[in-house]
Amino acid sequence: MQDTRLRRLSVIAFAMFALAACSAPRGTTVVAPAARQAEAPAYLIGPGDTLDIFVHLSPDLTTTALPVRPDGRLSIPLAPDVDAAGRTPSQLAREIEERLRRYVQEPNVTVMVRSFQGAPETQIRVIGEATEPRAMPYREGMTVLDVLINARGLTRYAAGNRAEIIRRTGPDGGLRESLPVRLTDLLRGGDLAQDVPMHPGDTLLIPQAWF
Repeated sequence: MQDTRLRRLSVIAFAMFALAACSAPRGTTVVAPAARQAEAPAYLIGPGDTLDIFVHLSPDLTTTALPVRPDGRLSIPLAPDVDAAGRTPSQLAREIEERLRRYVQEPNVTVMVRSFQGAPETQIRVIGEATEPRAMPYREGMTVLDVLINARGLTRYAAGNRAEIIRRTGPDGGLRESLPVRLTDLLRGGDLAQDVPMHPGDTLLIPQAWF
């Protein structure tokens, strides 16, 4: 009896999906809910990034290992002081093409990020009693443990269980909230409940132990 009910449910589910596919407008694709995936946010170039800029059929204009200056700009032949920070590689490529149009017929530009730091407002910062306090680029799916690995763990003087994540909130990031996180329990006790997701712009503050 139970097997019969399961077969009936399977047939009904398949029929509903087929009906949805038939009723969809021509030219569209119906995707099962389990197959839908959220698109990752596009990477934004930041100061300190290193770029390779290829201009098709124009080797004299192609530049590799070009750093983005602290002011967020870069310069290539025939296109000085191009604003790069805060743009995606595709957006920067289109801007360079516009700059080159007066010199090159139908320029085709490709921008590739060789090494990256990310836009300052999206970077993750670790301050206090980390072995290597630093700023690092945010990556989709990044957690506290990823940050600690990048910072080479805690110093011997760290009060890991009194650490906190300082997070910007509000529409303009003008508000802040403090989220406690027990790093010692995570690293030494394996408490994975403390391995919380990081958000772009978070700061992990690790205080010094009281002696």
